[in-house]
Amino acid sequence: MPERDAPTPTRTVSVVGIGDDGWAGLSEAARALVGAADVLVGGARHLAMVEGAAAERVRWPSPFSVDFVAALAGARQVCVLASGDPMFYGVGAALVRELGAERVVVLPAPSSASLACARLGWSVQAVPVVSAVGRPLAGLAAELFAGARVLLLSADGSTPGRAAALLGECGFGTSAVTVLEHLGGPAESTWRGTADALAAAPERRFADLNVVAIECADGPGLSRAPGLADDAYAHDGQLTKREIRAVTLAVLGPRPGELLWDVGAGSGSIGIEWMRTHPSCRAVGFETREDRAERARANAVALGVPALRIVVGRAPEALRERVGRAPDAVFIGGGLTVPGVVEECWAALRPGGRLVANAVVAETEAEVLRHRAAYGGELTRLQVTRSAPVGRFTGWRPAMPVTQWVAVKPLSDANEE
Repeated sequence: MPERDAPTPTRTVSVVGIGDDGWAGLSEAARALVGAADVLVGGARHLAMVEGAAAERVRWPSPFSVDFVAALAGARQVCVLASGDPMFYGVGAALVRELGAERVVVLPAPSSASLACARLGWSVQAVPVVSAVGRPLAGLAAELFAGARVLLLSADGSTPGRAAALLGECGFGTSAVTVLEHLGGPAESTWRGTADALAAAPERRFADLNVVAIECADGPGLSRAPGLADDAYAHDGQLTKREIRAVTLAVLGPRPGELLWDVGAGSGSIGIEWMRTHPSCRAVGFETREDRAERARANAVALGVPALRIVVGRAPEALRERVGRAPDAVFIGGGLTVPGVVEECWAALRPGGRLVANAVVAETEAEVLRHRAAYGGELTRLQVTRSAPVGRFTGWRPAMPVTQWVAVKPLSDANEE
């Protein structure tokens, strides 16, 4: 008889959230899951909180990975210990992606954000949360504006001081800062002051388990709406100007979680403003010149979206790597006259996705007309006229007109690929 494939493991993996109060804070249901486990997986701190369990103890590997949990669960009952709510910036979501929701049971404890808001009297749903755990601290800058309340999940005890320095650099040095240490545990404590005061004491270090609460004073915060002032960017002239940029982002139409390709990234303004519309939006810029790529990366950090990825290379060759999943939208701001660029972008674009190209000179406009004949779409002529001094008076000075092509890839293409 032919040999049968081994059956797919059906054991569930339990994920138990544990607070700073340790074993004493666990519910009876959570204690039962821990007690029934053959293997306990977690960080050294979490494993030390569980006393008397006979289960084998396995620490997370470095670099961090959840792959091995599936193999363990094939033969034994696994319980994963995690901080607070495992589905809030925690390991729970990673395990669900790896194993499937049907094989993961999660028992959360209160998250650090919930505990912080409870201490401060803040409404949880109204407060944005920024994580510095495994992520650049620069992401905090996108959340800063006068009157804003923000929670920052610290990577370690140095994070509050670094965050305070960033607040000062962004013009929010007088903002109120509260550092909450060991939330929910017997060693819980609170520090209050201003960002400037904290930044002035670089030797001050907090417990590694801390959350930073920020109440922004008046400051120069930037809108998330497209069309930031041109002087918000460092550039060498390779910049889609403010008014055209705002219209371009409007027709690109970013939705939460979507991915943009910005071909001919220049200063990075299109990708940056795409990502600023929602924290889950992502963008990849393609740029031929390393100096411009570095400038785009620096602009992204300064404007609070350090996750902008810039690929240095010449299109269409650089596009053929496809850089992960299919883009939901593509903007072509450079390279329209290079053979194969539009074709490669169209092939990569997901069905239903949007392609937008801006042409300024006659040669690029001719390419737009040619590709519009092949792929369809709409053409719009945009022109901005700004006031300028004329002697003692004021006149109008027109900028060069921009021809904008917008095309949507038919959903029927999904059946043809």
